[in-house]
Amino acid sequence: MLLRQLEYLTTLAREKHFARAAEACYISQPAMSAAIRKLEAELHVQIIQRGNRFIGFTPEGERILKWAYRILAERDALIEDVGAMREGLSGRLRIGCIPTALCVVPILTSLLCQDQPRVRVQVSSMTSIEIQRGLSQYGLDVGVTYIDNEPLTGVRTVPLYSERYLLLAAEDDLDDGESATWAEAAEHPLCLLSEDMQNRRILNSVFEQAQAKPQPAVETNSISALYAHVREGPWATVLPHSWLLRFGVPEGMRAVPLAEPQISKTIGLVLHDRDPEPILARAFVDTARRMDLDELLDATTPG
Repeated sequence: MLLRQLEYLTTLAREKHFARAAEACYISQPAMSAAIRKLEAELHVQIIQRGNRFIGFTPEGERILKWAYRILAERDALIEDVGAMREGLSGRLRIGCIPTALCVVPILTSLLCQDQPRVRVQVSSMTSIEIQRGLSQYGLDVGVTYIDNEPLTGVRTVPLYSERYLLLAAEDDLDDGESATWAEAAEHPLCLLSEDMQNRRILNSVFEQAQAKPQPAVETNSISALYAHVREGPWATVLPHSWLLRFGVPEGMRAVPLAEPQISKTIGLVLHDRDPEPILARAFVDTARRMDLDELLDATTPG
C-alpha cells in the first residue's frame, strides 16, 4: 500500500469525479483507476461503486477512506514535528471558525504568528456542522465553535470565552433602560443569521423560552452583510458581545444587554482527539491559553 493511493482516494472523495480527481493528482484517469484497483486487490474488498461515473464508495470503501484521512494526517504531522525540531515551527495551520467568532480569532493568530513567523494561517468561515466534518476528515487542524450547546464527537475542547447577547437598535427605538428583554427584542424588525447557523438556533431557543416569536425581516449567513443591513436600514439585530470589539456601534444606534432570560454560551477551540496532538494545533492552543479573552471582550461591552 502506497500513501499515494490513499491520496487518490481522498481526492476522489473531495472531487466526486474521476477526471477532476485525476487532474488534481497530476495523473491520467486510467492510472488513477489502476491504482485504486490495485489497492482493492491488496485489501481484498471493493472500494468504489462501479459505474460509468463516480457513484460513491462501498461501505468498506467508506471505512478505508476514514483510515486514509487519518494516515495522511499523521504523515503530515510527522513531517511538521520533525521539521520543528530542526528549524522551528513552520507549515500551515488550518482553522475553521463559526461566523460569530471570526472577529476574535485574529487576536490569537496574530500572537501566534508573532511568536512563530514561519507559520502560515488559513481561516475559513464555517458552520459548526462543517467544522465537525472538517475535523473528522482531517481537513482542519482546529475549530472555533460553541462547545456547550450542540453535541460534539471525537474532539477535545479548550474554552476561550463566554458569548453574551446584546440588542443593537436605533437609539430612538430603545427605552432608556440599561437592558432589554428578549420579548422586547422580538418586537423589533430584526436582521438575523440564517437557520443553518448554530447562533440562530441558540437565539431561537431563547426566544422560545421567553415565549416570544420574532419575525426576521432579513436573514443572512454573513456577519458583514448582517451588520451592513443594520447600519443602513430600519432593522435591529441580536448580536454576540464579541462583535463590538471589531465593528463597534454604528452612529445613531445603541447596544444593550439582553435579559429575562440572561444567557451565555461558551466559545472554544475544538481539536481532533488524537495523540500526539499536531504540533501547530498544540502551539495554537498554548497561545490561546495565554489570553484572557473574557476580560478583553468585557472591556468593550456595555453593561
